[in-house]
Amino acid sequence: MRFRVMPTTFFWLLLAISITLHFNYPIAKVIYVPYSYLGWLFIAIGATLAIWPDFIFKKNKTTIKPHGIPTKLITSGPYRISRHPIYLGFTLILIGVTIIHGTIISFPFPLLFAIIIDRKFIRMEEKNMEKAFGKDYLKYKKKVRKWI
Repeated sequence: MRFRVMPTTFFWLLLAISITLHFNYPIAKVIYVPYSYLGWLFIAIGATLAIWPDFIFKKNKTTIKPHGIPTKLITSGPYRISRHPIYLGFTLILIGVTIIHGTIISFPFPLLFAIIIDRKFIRMEEKNMEKAFGKDYLKYKKKVRKWI
């Protein structure tokens, strides 16, 4: 069995690096209280978007694994606003942490996560979806944006 790095690995790794750098090198604070509290809203929305799809996939008995071939096209719930709500959720959590910290050193990590996820997972997942669902997926793809 081949070991595959999952998107959550990148999320947790970048989150840990962001927090570590913030506390060890708190360079140039640019967001202060009370504005930094806005980060909690981003984290709450992000957590919802990251967790909600798991229930939808289980209910519909299809895979949530990025390398798996899905058996059902999900277009309801958070999939009405984003083709990749889980990745959007992880990105929003990283943005929330960045806002709470308010230091420049944390700012690159949400963008870095989005770039890694797009290159390593989203492109492959979308090819799998096109293979599995053809015209139905292409129609959905035209209607719903990749991120938001």
